[in-house]
Amino acid sequence: ASMSTRERIKAIQKMPETMKKKREIRNSLSEHFHQLWLWHKTLKIIGGEFGTSVLSYFIFLKWLLSFNIFSFLINFSFITVPQFIAAEPNNLSFTGLELLTGAGYFQQTVLYYGFYTNATISKTENGASYNMQLAYIFTVGIYFVICLLILLFSMAKSFCRNFINPQTYSGNASKLLCTWDFNVTNEKAVKLKQKNLSTQEGLTDVNKEVQNFSVTERLVHILLHLGAWAASLGIAVAACSGVYFLSINNLEVRTDFAACFWRRIFPHGCLSYTKCKLWSVRSNMTNGHPTIVPSRELTQQLSVQLLVLFLCRNIILKISIIGILCYYWLDIVAESKSQCWETLIGQDIYRLILVDFIFCLLGSFFGEFLRRIIGTTVCVSLGVPEFDIARNVLDLIYAQTLTWIGILFSPLLPGIQMISFFIVFYTKKVSLMKNCQPPRQVWRAAQMTTFFMFLLFFPSLIGVLSVIAVTVWRLKPSEECGPFRGLSSMFAAVSEWIKILENYTGSKWVVWIYNNLITSELFFFILSIIFLIITYLYWQIIEGRKTMVKLLRNQIVNVSSSFSFILFKTQIQDVHQKAETVGFAVPGRKVTWRGSRNHDEKTHHLKESSMPPYSYVSLCLYIT
Repeated sequence: ASMSTRERIKAIQKMPETMKKKREIRNSLSEHFHQLWLWHKTLKIIGGEFGTSVLSYFIFLKWLLSFNIFSFLINFSFITVPQFIAAEPNNLSFTGLELLTGAGYFQQTVLYYGFYTNATISKTENGASYNMQLAYIFTVGIYFVICLLILLFSMAKSFCRNFINPQTYSGNASKLLCTWDFNVTNEKAVKLKQKNLSTQEGLTDVNKEVQNFSVTERLVHILLHLGAWAASLGIAVAACSGVYFLSINNLEVRTDFAACFWRRIFPHGCLSYTKCKLWSVRSNMTNGHPTIVPSRELTQQLSVQLLVLFLCRNIILKISIIGILCYYWLDIVAESKSQCWETLIGQDIYRLILVDFIFCLLGSFFGEFLRRIIGTTVCVSLGVPEFDIARNVLDLIYAQTLTWIGILFSPLLPGIQMISFFIVFYTKKVSLMKNCQPPRQVWRAAQMTTFFMFLLFFPSLIGVLSVIAVTVWRLKPSEECGPFRGLSSMFAAVSEWIKILENYTGSKWVVWIYNNLITSELFFFILSIIFLIITYLYWQIIEGRKTMVKLLRNQIVNVSSSFSFILFKTQIQDVHQKAETVGFAVPGRKVTWRGSRNHDEKTHHLKESSMPPYSYVSLCLYIT
């Protein structure tokens, strides 16, 4: 009781058994907490075996899975569960074909927009009511606002970490001294961490080699790039034309199995197969520059700029296909005489996601498993296939874009995509471990993750928000199905709700926000200007920091040069002093010559000509 706080702390530190138990408790809790994270151990194994470039794909997949889990939970809680109260029995029979087509029995379930009621749901006559129209539009709208904010925050954070001052997070010294996780106590985890660091050292980015091209080589280089862009745009136009033709023919609905397969499933299969084949053609077209890059190493080690260019070409193809499909859905299907065009769009998106998932699994089997068998037995020169990070990431962005578009027409579609991503994760993980090797191309994993986030934001999420906005504000809902039947537009439900709130004094602030902010073009114009100004100022701060870092580096170089000069001058003075001590003659200096005891000490003043230059150099070498 008489001990002070400081003395108590010192006494506790002197008790090794107690501290050991505390460390064990802390480490066990830390390990159990990390095991609660989804796929924590699996991601560690992948990072240890293949490095962070491959690991970034699986982290991105896990990140997209979290979007779908969140969307499924809020849609199921606020849209689907209330619909169960007012749902009518489904009189259609289930044949099993619905799993492939998404039609038939599923058409009269909570999977699609057309099944939801437009009535106000209430258990009792005088009890609380639930407006399905407002719940439907607000749930979808709030989800997209949250996704937008999460993407913006994630991009800004990743951009600051990896682009403003990326040198802070690189370098061999920082890898050796600053990247080890001292919380790791398990022996297997320690080995995985060691293997991860060794893998990163082997897959680290290389500096860009400067090549001096001749005029002919530069001309060939420009012509090849122009030809690649022309071929890419031509392929995109051809693919969009084919998709539009197949979509027009797919609008007719038949009931027999053969016609259902050819009319509904086969076009989407052709679309996914064409997408995969065009990817491989464009990959070979992009990677092959034998006249420009003579060495094999330079061909394998593409710079980040070429990878970004390669991804942009392929994202143009995917977004063009989705754009044609959106035009077909919003301009042709919505204007058709179908009883419930929203459900038809939901069925199309369901089939697209299903067929894309099937081709993803087939790609892992035929593209990786059979390729490994051929590369290790039949044609050994091919070797083991690489894990194509760019193609797999763009496939994820394509699937997520379709899911975002389909949320309005099929509220439970994120649940289907959630199951799909689960299966894809384990399929890719097994295929990676058994069939693939780390990519030989250069990947700045952190910076490319930022670029993947940007592609998910633009054009994916921005395009989806545009499609949703046109559907909600411009298109007329179906007259016989869905929660918005009988309205001029989906957003008209909000306008009618605001008119009701005008009669209540306590809700005047909601009416004011709606009239002066939500429906005001001036507010969104000012908001856009503020956003652009903040972006410009932030960009100028980034450029200023880069300039300051450059100036500080130059200053460090100058200071180090000054110290080197001072150190060299000090060493020369030491050389002169040692030379005077041992009695060597130094040019231009008075040297005391110490002879034997029988001779007097004599002082000589030697000129530079009295001692050859090589004698002075020998003196320096002798003393050092």
